[in-house]
Amino acid sequence: MMSSMAAPVVQRDGQPYQLGNTSVTTIRAKSLNRDYQVFVSLPAGYADTGPPLPVVFVTDADYAFPLVRAIAARVGSDKKSIAPFILVGLSYAVGDTPEYSRRRDYTPTLRPTDGLSSDMPGRPVLFGEAEAYRRFLASDVLPLIAARYRADMTRTTFVGHSYGGLLGAHIVLTSPSMFSKYVISSPSLWYDDDVMFSRQKKFVASNSDLGADIFFSVGALESAGDADMVADLKKFDRAFKARRYPHLTTQLHVWNGRDHLDVFPDMITAALKWAVPATLVKH
Repeated sequence: MMSSMAAPVVQRDGQPYQLGNTSVTTIRAKSLNRDYQVFVSLPAGYADTGPPLPVVFVTDADYAFPLVRAIAARVGSDKKSIAPFILVGLSYAVGDTPEYSRRRDYTPTLRPTDGLSSDMPGRPVLFGEAEAYRRFLASDVLPLIAARYRADMTRTTFVGHSYGGLLGAHIVLTSPSMFSKYVISSPSLWYDDDVMFSRQKKFVASNSDLGADIFFSVGALESAGDADMVADLKKFDRAFKARRYPHLTTQLHVWNGRDHLDVFPDMITAALKWAVPATLVKH
């Protein structure tokens, strides 16, 4: 297993840039008949022995993994804000474009595809496989991290933005104990005629508790356009709060001056301080 005490990677001329102290593992999702890659970044000073570390899982890993890794290293360098943690990036399906993979894997229901085009010639637009993807994470990805790394699987955080946030909402309403904390950023709650609100209504009517901590986030400028994502998220949060679940905590952040595309860096900096605060460090 790699050590974070290794020397920095020497970048070779003309070769792709490499991130030090990272690894990539390809996993076959047999039930889905496709492959995914799991990106892992270990914190400085990681060793095979010692107290287990919290784990943060991020969707849309092509974008989020290097960004979260850099912010964690920078903001957490003072050891006062963010505790060391294992970062796991959840990739798109091997061979799929990001749009094709996330449309299919992060959405909870089928929806009409009229007027939508596929960015993969010869393949139809697909939606609605979030539950199958969630099961793959539960049966293959989480056990891999638990077995291979010094991971505390009782302190896991899911991070998703946009369709990734929609996936997070789906997991909360389907298997909330799968992660201990959820960072749900700018979720696409408008999806399929607001289907998540009807699902939430059924959940709160039939469940007496929900054991999770949720960090909701959205950019203030996301209220424009066809969907008011700020109002949607406030409504979603209020419905949980009104139920007064004994083991659920939620907080909602609206970022002034931020829109759907530029809110993530501000959001994840605050979310990491919330999810893995430096007080988690054990001596």
